[in-house]
Amino acid sequence: MAKAPKTAIQPTRAEDYPEWYQQVIRAADLAENSPVRGCMVIKPWGYRLWENMQRALDDMFKATGHQNAYFPLFIPMSYLEKEAEHVEGFAKECAVVTHHRLEPDPNGGLMPAGKLEEPLIVRPTSETIIGATYAKWVQSYRDLPILINQWANVVRWEMRTRMFLRTAEFLWQEGHTVHATSEEAIEETERMVDVYADFAENWMAMPVIVGSKTPAERFPGAIETLSIEAMMQDRKALQAGTSHFLGQNFSKAQEIMFQAENGEREYAWTTSWGVSTRLVGAIIMSHSDDDGFVIPPRLAPAQIVILPIYRDDAQRTEVIEYVESLRKELTDQTYAGMPVRVEVDDRDVRGGEKKWYHVKRGVPVRVEVGPKDIGKGSVFVGRRDQPKSYGIGRNEFVSSIAELLGEMQQGLFDRALKMREDNTVEITSEKAFRKFFTPKNEEQPEIHGGFANCFFSSEEKVDALLKELKVTIRCVPRNAKQESGVCFLTGEETTQKAIFAKAY
Repeated sequence: MAKAPKTAIQPTRAEDYPEWYQQVIRAADLAENSPVRGCMVIKPWGYRLWENMQRALDDMFKATGHQNAYFPLFIPMSYLEKEAEHVEGFAKECAVVTHHRLEPDPNGGLMPAGKLEEPLIVRPTSETIIGATYAKWVQSYRDLPILINQWANVVRWEMRTRMFLRTAEFLWQEGHTVHATSEEAIEETERMVDVYADFAENWMAMPVIVGSKTPAERFPGAIETLSIEAMMQDRKALQAGTSHFLGQNFSKAQEIMFQAENGEREYAWTTSWGVSTRLVGAIIMSHSDDDGFVIPPRLAPAQIVILPIYRDDAQRTEVIEYVESLRKELTDQTYAGMPVRVEVDDRDVRGGEKKWYHVKRGVPVRVEVGPKDIGKGSVFVGRRDQPKSYGIGRNEFVSSIAELLGEMQQGLFDRALKMREDNTVEITSEKAFRKFFTPKNEEQPEIHGGFANCFFSSEEKVDALLKELKVTIRCVPRNAKQESGVCFLTGEETTQKAIFAKAY
C-alpha cells in the first residue's frame, strides 16, 4: 500500500520546482488556464490579492504626484514604425488586428471581412500611443511635468507561457511622464524604481536589488533602465519591476515639443515604468512551501480565518455567537494602518479538510473556536509560517494581533533575505562560474547556484558563455562601491561589476 504524501503539494519544490509552482496555484485557487491558449483566468482569491497590490501601489503613485488615466487598447501600426528600436524589441510579440467585422462563410461558420486601411496592434506597451496624445497636450513649459499612470491589460504573444510569470495577456500598470529637463526625467526614473523597491520589500516581504540594466538588457528605445531583481527559492532571478529613462527618443518620434522659458522650441524628456501580475508569481516563489501558498500579511485578502467547531445546533448557536463577537473585536484592530481583515468559514465541511483548504491558500492566521475554547475564554491559533498550533487567551490574542501579523511579515522578509545572501557569491574565474551555474543533478536543471557577483570586461566578450549557460546579466547594483577588479572570463582589468543569474 502506497504511503500518503507528507506534504499537501506534490511534487515538492526539491523534486520538481516548475510543477510545484503550478500545483501551488491550483491548490490555492489563484488562477487556471483559459480556453484561449496562453491566457489565464484569475480566480477571486488571486484577484483579491492583485486588488490589494493595486491599492497599495496606487496610493504610492498618487503620493508621488501621479494621476490615473486610460489610453486606447489599439495602436496604429504607423505609430510603432516611428520608433524603430522600440518596435524591433516587440515586433515578434505583437498581436495584429487586420479586419473590423465577421461575415458568414459558405460552410456555415464565420470569416473575417472588412479589411482595415491600417492594421492595429493590440497594446504590448503604450509609449507610442500615449506619446501621440502627449504631443497634443504639451505646448509650453507651463504644461510640464505630466505625471500619469494607467492600469490596463496588455498582450504579448508568448509561445511558452507560465501562469502569472509569462502569459499572452496580463494585467499591469504603466506610468508615462513628460519633463522639461533630463535632470527631472532622471529623478523621476529613480523615484519610481524606489517606489517599486519599497513595495517589494515592505509589502511583499521580498528583498530586491536595485540596479541599472546593461545596454543589451535595456528596454527597447530607452537610454537607461533601472530594475528591481529578486531571488526566487530555486535561486533564479525574477525581474520584478522596471523604470525607464527614455531621453528624447520617443519625443522626437512622436513630436512631443514645448516652448521653453527662453522662447525656444525643445523636445521633451520622457520616462515610463511598470509592474504586472508577475508580482503574484513572485510572492508564490519567494515564500510558499510544500504545503501551499504563503501570503505576506500586509497583502493577504484575509489575514485571519475563524473556523467554528461544533457538533449540534445548540453548540452551533453558542459558538457562532462567540465567533461573531470575536470577529468584531479583531476587525476593530488595525495592522499597517488598516482594519484587520477577518473571515469566518462556517461551511459544512470536515474540520481537517477546512483547515488544509486555508493552509493551501496561504491565510496567515487560522483561529479554531469550539465549546471548550469558549469555556476557557480562549482560542486555538495556527500560524501559516509555523507548523504547530497553540492555545491563547482570547483577550491576549486580540490585543496582540497587530504585533503577530507584523512579526510574520518581518519573518518572511528575513527568511527570503537570508536565502539570497546564502546563495550569492563572488566569482573570479570561468571555471568557478561554469561550476556555479551547472546543475548538480541533470534531472533537476532548475536547481543551480544563485546570484554571482562578478567583474566583467564587456557584454560582448562574455555573451557567448552566458548564452551557453543560459545566464544573463541582471543588473549593475546601484549602491555598489566603486572598485576595480579582473574580468572573470578574460582576465582584463575593469571597473564593471554586475549580478549574473539564470532568470525567469
